[in-house]
Amino acid sequence: MSNASASDSASRPAPAAIARKRRGGEATLSADSLEQTLADVRRKIYPRSVSGLYARWRIALVFLTQFLYYGLPWVNWNGRQAVLFDLGARKFYIFGMVLWPQDVIYLAVLLVISALALFLFTAVAGRLFCGYACPQTVYTEIFMWIERRIEGDRVARIRLDGDPWSVRKVRIKATKHAAWLLVAGWTGFTFIGYFAPMRELGSALAAFSLGPWQWFWMVFYAFCTWGNAGFLREQVCKYMCPYARFQSVMVDPNTWVVTYDQQRGDPRGGRSRKIDHHAQGLGDCVDCSLCVQVCPTGIDIRDGLQYMCIGCGACADACDAVMEKMQYPQGLIRYASERSVQDKLTPAQARRQLFRPRVLIYSALILVLVAIFLGSLATRTPLRIDVIRDRASLGREVAGGLIENVYRLQLINVSEGDMTLTLRAEGLPGLTVQNGGAIHLDPASNRLLPVVLQVPAQNLEPGPHTVHFRAQAQDADGRTIELEEKASFIVPR
Repeated sequence: MSNASASDSASRPAPAAIARKRRGGEATLSADSLEQTLADVRRKIYPRSVSGLYARWRIALVFLTQFLYYGLPWVNWNGRQAVLFDLGARKFYIFGMVLWPQDVIYLAVLLVISALALFLFTAVAGRLFCGYACPQTVYTEIFMWIERRIEGDRVARIRLDGDPWSVRKVRIKATKHAAWLLVAGWTGFTFIGYFAPMRELGSALAAFSLGPWQWFWMVFYAFCTWGNAGFLREQVCKYMCPYARFQSVMVDPNTWVVTYDQQRGDPRGGRSRKIDHHAQGLGDCVDCSLCVQVCPTGIDIRDGLQYMCIGCGACADACDAVMEKMQYPQGLIRYASERSVQDKLTPAQARRQLFRPRVLIYSALILVLVAIFLGSLATRTPLRIDVIRDRASLGREVAGGLIENVYRLQLINVSEGDMTLTLRAEGLPGLTVQNGGAIHLDPASNRLLPVVLQVPAQNLEPGPHTVHFRAQAQDADGRTIELEEKASFIVPR
């Protein structure tokens, strides 16, 4: 591929929609438009490197997110891994918090908060998450940085792909993919480190003794990282990600998105920096196409907001650099709302429009849910008791004129300290617990305890009677915990 043809291909804007012809009242796809769309899908994009404010933000988010992702499994807390989702034991460890399957309500609340946060960010600034913190964007940035270090910048990569295969080309491509696979493999290994102790996994990997499921998920996650960040890249954002499709219903004229100021920039055209371009009837846009060359999805932001735009701000950085060289005011491409551009609002006026009803409602709902979530976590009881009746023995009469019911108590210690508890039962005269002595619970443990209740048979009506199990425990800090659970005591006829 020649440099000129590659440049033209990269600068060609993606069609906003497939053209349609109306025949007999039915919409049919234009063959030329369909072919153009398929060619656009197959077209490889060669993003140019760019520097600037938003590029620095993206780099900072790459370091922050990967520091957390790769680092958390190696952090210890109270002698164990700080963040560990132990599916086998059905326990989630998150620093000082231990979550059990019964805590699924917390997961539900977190998902609701995340959804509302997504709506809020989109209403305020479009696909902000996509451009800076989405895993697809982050790993694509990492893989493109490796690609630029090994193959060179945009023009060098275009030339290399256009050259016939040779020893040099094979060496460069092999080096690039080896580096990609190294990052992808470490990413897959870290992924399974969230579900099994990381230090044990390291020893098992060195000895090639991982379990079959561990091998599967490590290889699968590494392969997905290598494929998505190395090959699919913008195709994921444009055609696979559902967020690109429904974000249009969550933005409005007051949403801040990456915007080309058409009133200021058009008519476009090349010119010398020394001439008065306004006297020549030209706008500020010099039509250099750098905004297209740096775009990771290959669109032309000057055609207006498109669903393929991930809001990364690369085009704004490139345009600001050109405006600085031309000695024009920066901000021809910038984060701005449609209304602020059309009405030529000042930045202060545009910022005031951010605080509109939908943004305030989303913010209020998030604050309320976060407060409820944190309050519930802070006040939750470290001891849980579930009473399960023994269905094989509903109620029976035993020696000594006693009625006996058998139960199974599931005792859960959600704290990380030892706990000792005693059981008693109330609700019927003479009710006793046969094996309710001191019961020891290990830290973050789950114990199933058979319990027998007996009561004298005299003066008891046949049928179910309500009784209450009362548990009193002391945690490792000496605090007293009291719980009460209701159960049914069956008196046979």
